[in-house]
Amino acid sequence: MQIIEVTELGVRSAVIRLRCRGSALQFVLYPMIHMAKPTFYAAVFTRLKRADLVVVEGVGGGRRKHSVLVSALTLSYRVLRFNRQAKLVEQDIDYRALGVPVVRPDVSLEDFTAGWRRVPLSHRLMMWCVLPFVVVTRLFGGTRMIWSRSAELNDLPSPEEEDLREWSPHLDAAFAGDRDSRLLACLCRLHEERGTENIEVAVVYGAAHVPAIVQGLMNRYGYRPRSADWLVVADV
Repeated sequence: MQIIEVTELGVRSAVIRLRCRGSALQFVLYPMIHMAKPTFYAAVFTRLKRADLVVVEGVGGGRRKHSVLVSALTLSYRVLRFNRQAKLVEQDIDYRALGVPVVRPDVSLEDFTAGWRRVPLSHRLMMWCVLPFVVVTRLFGGTRMIWSRSAELNDLPSPEEEDLREWSPHLDAAFAGDRDSRLLACLCRLHEERGTENIEVAVVYGAAHVPAIVQGLMNRYGYRPRSADWLVVADV
């Protein structure tokens, strides 16, 4: 199943609706890209107003607490706002304006920092060495360089993703594994407590987390994609 699609025309994100037999609750997944066209975030915001509950991503529980580490690691995509060719803006959805209850199951800044420190020093140093090249490419590169086919994402891991997990399990845990576990625990709890209610639970998380959501809910409760439609993230 395709989650992020990159073609000659543009980049699209699939909004995926999950349902299972015996449950009235349905999960609607919004695979997010942290830099996109303003119209993408506007479309997501409009749809979220129809949800009964919104589960959102955000290291630190959404608090505006400063973290040098998180700021440095997110620099690779935040610089895109200065690329005039890309014409992208940073994700800034005002969840308080939705009028819908919001749940934030992500890790705290302290937990994220602790996970980062468990990554072998050599692997952390390698990431810091690669980061400047990524930043320069995204700052000065054209749209086709920024949105290469490597940005595509499916529900099954690519060979490159599997190699990364084998190369540094602690790195994978810091950026995905620990956060995926907390998210799935939250969604499972919602299923157990509110599965008999006819409600829509919107899950607004980075696209890289979506495969774990789909596989986790499928394996535990039999949730499967029942429908999907596309939102345009960026033009190429």
